[in-house]
Amino acid sequence: MYQYIIKRLLLVIPTLFGAAVLVFLLLRLIPGDICDLRLGGEGGLIDQETLDACRIQAGINDPLWMQFKDFIWGFLTFDLGISMWTGQPITHEIGLRFHLSLQVAIMATVSSIIIAIPLGTISAIKQNTWIDYCVRAFSIGGIAIPSFWLGILIILGLLIITQYFSGVPWMPPIQFIPIWEDPMHNLSQLLWPAIATGYRYSAVATRMTRSTLLEVLREDYVRTARSKGLLEKVIINRHALKNAMLPVVTVIGIEFAFLMGGLVVTEQVFNLNGLGKLFVESVGNLDFTLTQALVMLVVTIFVFTNLIVDIFYAWLDPRIRYS
Repeated sequence: MYQYIIKRLLLVIPTLFGAAVLVFLLLRLIPGDICDLRLGGEGGLIDQETLDACRIQAGINDPLWMQFKDFIWGFLTFDLGISMWTGQPITHEIGLRFHLSLQVAIMATVSSIIIAIPLGTISAIKQNTWIDYCVRAFSIGGIAIPSFWLGILIILGLLIITQYFSGVPWMPPIQFIPIWEDPMHNLSQLLWPAIATGYRYSAVATRMTRSTLLEVLREDYVRTARSKGLLEKVIINRHALKNAMLPVVTVIGIEFAFLMGGLVVTEQVFNLNGLGKLFVESVGNLDFTLTQALVMLVVTIFVFTNLIVDIFYAWLDPRIRYS
């Protein structure tokens, strides 16, 4: 088991280095730079001396190898540098929004797991019954409905219901407060985007659970267990469900990693100041240092999420450890 984990850890190094090279070079291929955008936005002619001074201050005129060296060294030492646009430390800019995005991702993932695995299991056991049809309709609806549109419906529903019962319309609060400072305020703000995103991902995981469990229930060892007189509950929980979880775990892991930086539109709908919104702002401002730091953060989350999924694989199926 330890050798398996060490092999997976060693694969992290070339993956992160390759991602760093790609994001660094691709950002430099974008025409223009932050100085053109900042000074050009003021109108009028741009003085060349002022433009050169801005580029020197931002480090744009440094050789590419030196910029890349500073980027890699800062990533290894957790010193991501200064934002070219705001002048604030990048760790500070990300830290203001990381907790919000992390909490939404965790809440959405937990809600999708709570919904998906029981519904997918029941749908597989009750195949071609009215329960199966209802679960399949539920999952198809989740896949078809965009998260941001469901978020708009949730906000409209909250406004209409609170207006009807209390006479005063209510919307989720805008200001973010950590859950340990004010749990009620925090949950009243982040519960709704977590539901909007969690529903869609639970639909995908539900269909995956149903299809993989149906395949496992047709295996020879399941028929053998039934012929020996084992209870159906024991067969499902002890034998079938565990073997059917491999692709489901993959889907859930990828979903969690995506939620950390991919909720751009949902954050706009609920007016959340998360990593997705920061991502869009940094790209629009041509803030190379902030953009590449955010990309590497998301890549790191993806890599270590996949590492955890691989370790969970080995626990679910011990044969993987020796492959």
